[in-house]
Amino acid sequence: MLLGGCSFAPAQHPVAVATPPHFDAIPPSWSEAAPADGAARGPWWQAFGDPVLDDLESRAEAASPTLAAALARRDEARAVLGQSKAALVPEIDGLASAEREREAVDRPLSTGSAATYNVYTVGPQLSYEVDLWGHVRNAVAASRSEARATEADLASVRLSLQAAVADAYARLRGLDAESDLLTRTVDAYTRAFDLTRRRHDGGVASGLDENRAMTVLGNARALAVDVANQRTTTEHELAALVGVPASGFHVAPVNHVVAAPGVPVGTPSTLLQRRPDIAAAERRVAEANSRIGVAHAALFPTVTLGLAGGFQSTGPALLSAPNTYWALGPVGLDLPLFDGGRRRAALRQARAQFDEVTANYRTTVIGAFRDVEDALAAARDLAREADEQKKAVKAAETTSQLSFTRYREGAADYLEVVTAQTDALTAERTLLAVETRRAQASVAIVRALGGPVG
Repeated sequence: MLLGGCSFAPAQHPVAVATPPHFDAIPPSWSEAAPADGAARGPWWQAFGDPVLDDLESRAEAASPTLAAALARRDEARAVLGQSKAALVPEIDGLASAEREREAVDRPLSTGSAATYNVYTVGPQLSYEVDLWGHVRNAVAASRSEARATEADLASVRLSLQAAVADAYARLRGLDAESDLLTRTVDAYTRAFDLTRRRHDGGVASGLDENRAMTVLGNARALAVDVANQRTTTEHELAALVGVPASGFHVAPVNHVVAAPGVPVGTPSTLLQRRPDIAAAERRVAEANSRIGVAHAALFPTVTLGLAGGFQSTGPALLSAPNTYWALGPVGLDLPLFDGGRRRAALRQARAQFDEVTANYRTTVIGAFRDVEDALAAARDLAREADEQKKAVKAAETTSQLSFTRYREGAADYLEVVTAQTDALTAERTLLAVETRRAQASVAIVRALGGPVG
């Protein structure tokens, strides 16, 4: 009874996308990893060596509503697949009925029995659609592809969540380091202001010098308040990512930035194997291909088979051998004759949707290559920028110390000190920002690659 037939789904072929042989912006100190599409992505953030980050990632995995929604979508797609697969087998239902009937007294073929009587029926009935044209099989294939796509969507949401937590944490620690710098700067500027005020009170320095010292001190204090506000909002961002209210959520401050680890990069062909969004797009191409088969099969007749049996009686001895019955049928044939072009329009729609998701797949792949190149270029250039900025910080600190010494000795006015102090603070804040962006770039590389490679 489980008959099969042909399928009108087009042959599935990989979507052609030009793949470069290597990434252009790999930093010299980083390695290329061999393709490993089956490897688990694992807790990649542990490369940062920060137990607080490890804890935040675990909390986000356990409580993020965004991840919970993605899990629900995956479960929904699995349930839809189960419904589709059910059409591959016969449907069997139990039937039980009791009727009271009256027939005409002068009915044909009368047996002389009572014209009014009860009829009791009990037994199973079966119905089955013969999948001659692959309608059911292609519907199952489409649902299976969508279920696999939602698995990839879940992996993509999980990776995005992990990356968002790591990125926000890197920014939080950068703000911590900047806050520590500004605290030390305010202390130093306060001592400088006290010295300038004493010199002014003693008639050695002018009121202009005192005002300049007060200006840089006030600016540093204002910057400290601004950084504190940025840290608060970043902390609230982390609270939302781990799925808890901002009120009462707190991450203890530290005085250093997150160190940027090196990440093995791999080859562009590996990217096509590892990015979950690429996998999801590819599986939706397969789904659309199967939907063409479903729409095409709708142009042809549908054949259904029926079978019923059990016991039927007009008396109390229902479940006895003489009262058994069976019926083969109905055998149904649904032949499309005229629908105003609806089915053929549905087929054209399915083909257009296939073209759309194929174009979306190519867009996803091209965007993925761009993401990786952007992240690699940022990591490479920020490493160079950090090296140069360290030199600038060292020079600015030396200049600041020399200018203050010259001021104490009366060889310079306070304008020279203010300029040197401002340059030194700017250089140090810039270095902290660069180091923070380096950590963010490492996170961006992992996200762009679809997880760590090797």
